Amino acid sequence: MTPSTGAHAHASTAARWKQEWFGNVRADVLAGIVVALALIPEAIGFSIIAGVDPRVGLYASVAIAMVIAFTGGRPGMISAATAAVAVVVVPLVRDHGPEYLFAATILMGVFQGIAALLRLNLLMQFVSRSVITGFVNALAILIFMAQLPQLDPTNEGVNWITYAMVAGGLAMIYLVPKLTTAIPSPLVAIIVLTCLSLWLGSPVNTVSDMGELPQGLPFFMLPDVPLTWETLVIIAPYSLTMAAVGLLESLLTAQIVDDMTHTGSNKQRECGGQGIANIVAALFGGMGGCAMIGQSVINVTSGGRGRLSTFVAGFALLIMLVLLGGIVGQVPMPALVAIMIMVSIGTFSWNSIPNLRVHPWQSSMVMFVTVAVVVATHNLAIGVLVGVLLSGIFFVQKVMHMFEVTRTKDGDTATYTAHGEIFFGSVARFEAALGPESLQPDPADHVIIDVTRAHFWDISAIGALDKVVERMRMHGRSVQVVGLNEASADLVDRHGATDRTGVEIGLAPHP
Repeated sequence: MTPSTGAHAHASTAARWKQEWFGNVRADVLAGIVVALALIPEAIGFSIIAGVDPRVGLYASVAIAMVIAFTGGRPGMISAATAAVAVVVVPLVRDHGPEYLFAATILMGVFQGIAALLRLNLLMQFVSRSVITGFVNALAILIFMAQLPQLDPTNEGVNWITYAMVAGGLAMIYLVPKLTTAIPSPLVAIIVLTCLSLWLGSPVNTVSDMGELPQGLPFFMLPDVPLTWETLVIIAPYSLTMAAVGLLESLLTAQIVDDMTHTGSNKQRECGGQGIANIVAALFGGMGGCAMIGQSVINVTSGGRGRLSTFVAGFALLIMLVLLGGIVGQVPMPALVAIMIMVSIGTFSWNSIPNLRVHPWQSSMVMFVTVAVVVATHNLAIGVLVGVLLSGIFFVQKVMHMFEVTRTKDGDTATYTAHGEIFFGSVARFEAALGPESLQPDPADHVIIDVTRAHFWDISAIGALDKVVERMRMHGRSVQVVGLNEASADLVDRHGATDRTGVEIGLAPHP
């Protein structure tokens, strides 16, 4: 690299960082504040799920959001404490206590760093569009279902005023942008409904009813666990699961934000950034987390696009907890419920409903199964895994049928011409189509197997070719295989049981 090239690359990097941090300052700051308010009840709820003090989830959200703003690969995406990780650690906290949770979170971050080095983010290439659509729709349903306790009239603090405030909040969220976009409409809804609630003394649930907000700053601490092999055996399975679930949800969310903003992201960097953020969170008394699609959608729809919005979300949350805890505690839950309902509506892929009539039934089935499994288990990772496996099965079935063999005879020579892909899923049909020549109504003494328009993918395919050739020779036929492309010929040379040199089956020498 010449000095001029290095200077150009440095200038380009500096310009990109400037754009990611300061290219959208006002909108990023306002969007980050909205997200910070929406994070509070979520973080408290996730702490309750995990069985830890609310401050564990809140401090985690502060640390993860602020750190990932620097280390992440997807500007504008929000990461914090999440339910996907919280449900995994319930047995660990119950049986061993929160200190082991902090240790497991540190190891989780290490695993995610290793995943980044191994470029496991490339596995996302195997997640089909149908699975992503199912993931999005399932998450939208889960987000809406999470709001139902705040709308259940049998629960304390839920009354007709609650419904009126939710309706009013939704009206402001959707109507304010028609008047002005200077301030994010969710922030307007929170401010107006909070002032109205305090002025009227409305008997509705508030943020403080969700749990006690922490007082003071988080502080650096090492997990109080013995540094022994026994400790590693206890936390490693949880850490591995947390890392896998966190990366899966983060990479899927990054893809969704990519689509929403029509921009790209660095998925490998995101994997490493998540690991660093989780390690820092654990060292400041927080639980593990990952990207949050709900809060990311809030951020994007509120105008947030850069890293500054993610940093402001974490920093504003810290300020609110330390300095404005009393005021934040008075925010009515109906205001946040209205925002999350908006997120649910905006997250759901409504186009997927009319597309059911035009998309292949296999794609629709993958989407439905992904949605059903996620909603039934409340586990995004399991739903996506099932969707990916089902997509793979349908794909293999489709490729299996993209294959045919035709037979023609000229004098005493029969030519079998194969078209398509020959692999473990199609070898049975390949063998059946090239049945013993002696069983044909007009058997020939010489056989040519033409695979010019076919491709052999694996050792199962090579084994099938060996079997066909040997079977015909055992019945007294001379056999010649022609048309193997270079990749298929290499497989024959390395793994074929017969004619490894390619001479007897008519192959020209190849590199």
